Amino acid sequence: MFELVTAVLIVLCASALSSGTEAALFSVPLVKVRQLAQSKKSSGRALLAIRQNMSRPIASIVIMNNIANIVGSIVVGRIAAVQLGSEFLGAFSALLTFLVIIFAEIIPKTLGERFAETIALSVARPVQILTLIFTPLVWAIEKLTYPITKGRAAVPTTNEAEIKLLARIGRQEGIIEEDESEMIQRVFRLNDVTAGDMMTPRVAMTYLWGDSTLAEVKGEIIASEHSRIIIVGETIDDVVGSALKTDLLTTIIDGKEDLPVSALAREALFVPENVHGDKLLQVFQKKRRHLAVVIDEFGGVAGVVTLEDVLETLTGEIVDETDLAADLQAEAKRRNKSLLMKVLSSPDKS
Repeated sequence: MFELVTAVLIVLCASALSSGTEAALFSVPLVKVRQLAQSKKSSGRALLAIRQNMSRPIASIVIMNNIANIVGSIVVGRIAAVQLGSEFLGAFSALLTFLVIIFAEIIPKTLGERFAETIALSVARPVQILTLIFTPLVWAIEKLTYPITKGRAAVPTTNEAEIKLLARIGRQEGIIEEDESEMIQRVFRLNDVTAGDMMTPRVAMTYLWGDSTLAEVKGEIIASEHSRIIIVGETIDDVVGSALKTDLLTTIIDGKEDLPVSALAREALFVPENVHGDKLLQVFQKKRRHLAVVIDEFGGVAGVVTLEDVLETLTGEIVDETDLAADLQAEAKRRNKSLLMKVLSSPDKS
């Protein structure tokens, strides 16, 4: 009887070790594995090597598990037939199957998932050795299964939806602050919005006529809440450039009020209406500019967009003491609605 109990325990332990190891290796996130590998511990580096190429290590573990279950069951069955007799063999087989399901599958896999990091680090080096031992057998299996497994696409480590979900879960569990979670959500939104979504529409755009003298527009310059003002030619679609408010005021103070506004215009930056926020941010950084004129599909001026508009996508509305309207897009819509109501309510003079 001792021989039978020993054989059963060996089968259960070998199968449980294989099942728990497999569950632990799959349960540790790849991002966490990379963090562990940076700790310069040999077990962490070994675990990263396994996770980066899981096919052969997992195949070796599966082979080991099947050897334990199949070969072990045959050996245990023969010992049981000798010691218990054939009349009890059926009942013993049922008991052994129950023990394998509980103690070699369910419990080890549950523990492997619950203590994944600790177990995975502990078995990483032994798994590498096991993989090396079974390499010839695994290689032969790979050749046999290649017609079925070829062309399998690599699965990404994560995706945008998963990162957003983790940010929300982290906020709910108190791991990250609410503003940090919101910032993460906004970072992804930057790739979804365009210059057309962020811009100040042309109806709310501040601009000066280029042929006007500084004396003629001095009041508009002083009243402007913007640090940069668009300069236009004959029409609003004829953008000459942009001027810094400080340059305009300095020139006025210097007594050069007879100069035309266009004399102080700097080259304007033009961007298409459909450029995405992340690309627009790169343009602002590369060109070292803070303001761009947005061009629609017909080549006309659709509005202006600033570096602040892009940053507000990440941080939320930025309003300082000089802003008369917090949201210029909303202000433009209000103006359009007001103008439409005046047109509709005016008497027909025809």
